[in-house]
Amino acid sequence: MEKTENSFIDLPNPRKDIEDLQPYSAPLEGRRNLLRLDFNENTIGPSPLVIKSLREISRDEISIYPEYSGLKEKVVETLIKQNESVNINSSEVGIFNGVDAAINAIFHAYGNFKDLMLTTSPTFGYYTPCAQMRGMKINSIPYEGKDFQYPFDSICDFITQNNPKILLICNPNNPTGTRLSPERIIEITKLSSKTLVVVDELYEAFTGDSVLPFVNFQTTPNLVVLRSLSKTAGLASLRIGFAIGHSKVINIVNRVTGPYDVNSFAVIAAFAALKDQSYIDSYVQEVLEARNWIKDQFEKHHVKHHIDGGNYFLLWPKSKPQQVEQKLKSSGILIRNMDKKKNLKGSIRVSIGTIDQMKRFWSAFRIVDEV
Repeated sequence: MEKTENSFIDLPNPRKDIEDLQPYSAPLEGRRNLLRLDFNENTIGPSPLVIKSLREISRDEISIYPEYSGLKEKVVETLIKQNESVNINSSEVGIFNGVDAAINAIFHAYGNFKDLMLTTSPTFGYYTPCAQMRGMKINSIPYEGKDFQYPFDSICDFITQNNPKILLICNPNNPTGTRLSPERIIEITKLSSKTLVVVDELYEAFTGDSVLPFVNFQTTPNLVVLRSLSKTAGLASLRIGFAIGHSKVINIVNRVTGPYDVNSFAVIAAFAALKDQSYIDSYVQEVLEARNWIKDQFEKHHVKHHIDGGNYFLLWPKSKPQQVEQKLKSSGILIRNMDKKKNLKGSIRVSIGTIDQMKRFWSAFRIVDEV
C-alpha cells in the first residue's frame, strides 16, 4: 500500500531490495551548447564519416529491426590492426546498448543473492547499484596513498580468502586514472577460477594498457574486457559498447539481454567510426597533448592536482567545489563535483578535451579560484 498526499494506493509490492535501492543518476539535462568537461565524452564529436553515414540512413533501415551482421567481425579486425598480438574471434565479442548495459547484463547473468562483488574505491558509480539489484554483498578496497595506487596485494588476498563471484577493475580507473598493468591483471585471473574478472577499458585508448594483447580466452575464460566508442569516437548518445571474453561467457551474458537492444543508428555509426580509425587516433593524440599542457600549468602555479591515465584529472581548488562548479557553469563550462565521493573530499574532476578547450577552462578556473 502506497500513501499519497490524500489517500492510499493499493499497488503490487516490489522486491524489498529494489524498494530500498537508490537509482544511479547523473546530471544529464541542460548540457547542450556548453563546454562539457563533466562526463569524459569526446569533446569535438564524431568523424565526418559517421555523420555522413547517419544522414544516408534509408527509410527501410529505420522501419525494420536492426541487423548486426559483420559488426563483431569489424571489431575483431580493428583490434588486431591496432595490435597484432590480439588473439580473438567474433564469437568472443558481444554487442550491447552501451557498456552500462553490458555491466548490468554481466551482473544479471552471474550475480546471485548474497554473492560477493569486489571492486576498488573510488571508482565508476554504476558497479554498486548493479550488484545491489541482485542482492550481492559489496566489498570495496580503497586505493592506496596520495597517488591512488591500485591495492593489488589487498585485492589478491581477498580473492584468495573469499572467492568473490565478480571483480570489477576500471583500468584506467575513473576518476583517479589509476592504471594496472596487463601482467598484473593476468595474475589476478589465476587466483580463482570461480571469480569473473571484468576489466572496464573505456579509457584504455588514452594509456595503451589493454590486457587484450596478453590474453587467450581459451586459457583465461574467467576474464571479460569492456570497450566503448563513447570516449574516443564521439558516439555517447547512440549507446553502443562491447564485451570481449570466452565465447561461452559472452553467450551466457547475451541470454539476459533483449534481441534488439542496439538500434540501427548505433550499428551504422559504429561501422563508420571503426572504418575511420585515423580520426580517433588524431583525437586521442590531441587529448594527450592537452593533458601535458594543462599539467604544466598546474605545476607552474602550484595547483593541487592528480593526473594519471584516462582523459580526465582531479583538482583540489582553494574554494569549495560546489562554488567552483557553479561559477564555471556560469562561464559556460561543466565539470564534476567529487566532494562527496569517498576519499576525494574537496575535489573536482575535469575531462580533457583539445588544447584550445583546456586553455578556455584554465582561463576561467584561474579567475574562479584566484590562481
